[in-house]
Amino acid sequence: MRAVVTGETGNPVGPAIGVPAAVAGRALSTPSPTVEPAAVATLSVSPQDVLALSVSTPQVEAALAAGLAAMEMVPTDEFRTVAEPARHAERLAADLGRTDLEMRARLVQADVLRREGDAVSSGRIAHEVNAWAVERGDAYLQARSHMLLALFFRHVGDLADALGHAVQAVARTGDEVPARIRARHLSVLAMVLHENGSSGEARQRAEEALAVATAAGDDEMMLQVLNNLAYSAYDDGDRERAQNFISEIRAISARCGLTLGAHVLDTIARVEMAEGRYAGAEETLRPILDGSARHLVSEAVSLAGCLLTVAEAQRLRGAFDVAQATLDRAAAVCEERGIASYAAQVREERAELYAAIGLFREAYEEYLLFHAESQALQSAEREARARALQAVFETEEARRESTRFRELAERDALTGLYNRRYVDEHLGALLERAPLSVALVDLDHFKRVNDTLSHAAGDLVLQEVAGLLAEAAADTAAGGAVAARLGGEEFLLIFPETDAVEAARRCERVRRAIGEHSWGPVTGELPVTASIGVSTAIDGRITPSALLAQADRNLYAAKRAGRNRVVADPA
Repeated sequence: MRAVVTGETGNPVGPAIGVPAAVAGRALSTPSPTVEPAAVATLSVSPQDVLALSVSTPQVEAALAAGLAAMEMVPTDEFRTVAEPARHAERLAADLGRTDLEMRARLVQADVLRREGDAVSSGRIAHEVNAWAVERGDAYLQARSHMLLALFFRHVGDLADALGHAVQAVARTGDEVPARIRARHLSVLAMVLHENGSSGEARQRAEEALAVATAAGDDEMMLQVLNNLAYSAYDDGDRERAQNFISEIRAISARCGLTLGAHVLDTIARVEMAEGRYAGAEETLRPILDGSARHLVSEAVSLAGCLLTVAEAQRLRGAFDVAQATLDRAAAVCEERGIASYAAQVREERAELYAAIGLFREAYEEYLLFHAESQALQSAEREARARALQAVFETEEARRESTRFRELAERDALTGLYNRRYVDEHLGALLERAPLSVALVDLDHFKRVNDTLSHAAGDLVLQEVAGLLAEAAADTAAGGAVAARLGGEEFLLIFPETDAVEAARRCERVRRAIGEHSWGPVTGELPVTASIGVSTAIDGRITPSALLAQADRNLYAAKRAGRNRVVADPA
């Protein structure tokens, strides 16, 4: 299963005790207008205690702040229990004139809404609180609201903006913030970095989160972070690291008596499958399958994901009839709960199963259905994302506020070059400066670097190549050229006001610069070369997609001709 957002679990601060015992009789000073969570950590007020607070309660502001601190760290499977206390806390804070506490209560509610699937309402609240916190310089509320905005943008598929907010959340999380929240913010940043393709940076941030959780003795948080590290390693193809993290997870679970949730068990099963232990993967998820650990499944999505993992393991070990029954069960869960994304994956896995048993016509038909449902799902998701973004940023003030993250949103996290989003949004306008040439730059046999050395070495190669492309774009003779990373090992150079002959000449220089670069310290004996496909728009009447498609055809021709060469449009 995909990595979960870590740090969303936790125990309330201190034991749950009654309000009179928590508040009355204590000589507490009145808190400052902005109460830092750590400042009230010694006061034990549970989320449910907050319901008994009123404006007449002794030391009510300190008790309310302590209760909010407890709500902010409630365990994942208990998140619904803080909904009513948070609403009461918001009303009480408003009556007390404590807008800072009111905003904290609103963020707790936003987190509940997000977990329940209402990303739009969650994002809107987070944005409003963030604007308030920025205006008043409240670092803690800025950090918390940025974290929720990062999760909102991740939900709508805008990983660039998600990264921008995750960076801001960590930057504004001071050492005085409770360890669990610090670890959570670091974990969210690690997750978004990984999804943006920056595996090395992601691993560093996740290990920082693990160190924070370990120093605090927070075993539950350690499990969450280790699960994310294990899944990221599995996703990167590093089975040894993934297995090491799984071993740590099992050791903590055994030592502390902590039960592993469905998302962790699914990660373990995925790692076992990668090692060819299909029966072991099925056995790992047995408690989910037979219902003996139904309490471990917090969402129907988790159950659907686990069922798909088991069906794949059963197919790979040759238990075709059992795999078919598991897929039927997964399909029923998806239909019952309206889980369209997993329903499409069920189609794909069913096609794999049919192909494995020789039913090729049935497999082909399932693949057709899979692609049709995937395209419909993508279209629906695009519309839903557009509506969500419009709903959250529907005012002019909100749009102006969000421009602070535009530069981050248009940059690739690993290389610092512009990203595909920038290209999609700006290439059309750049075509007005025709003649304009584009060059697709693809590294040759790049998979060998990752497989032979490591993904860390691969990241270093991508960063070095990005530097060479940035130098080429910055050349004053290039006339405002643009260098971008489209994803993986594919890059793009855009040369405005440049004809085909000049573009090919510049790309030949780039090709030589890459091939002749000193790669020994990074790749040893492995060479690094690039194939380049160049296409030129004589005027602005061609569409960006058509221009890129022609460059892609030229790139393919360069690959077929033996790689490490430049192919441009025919004269």
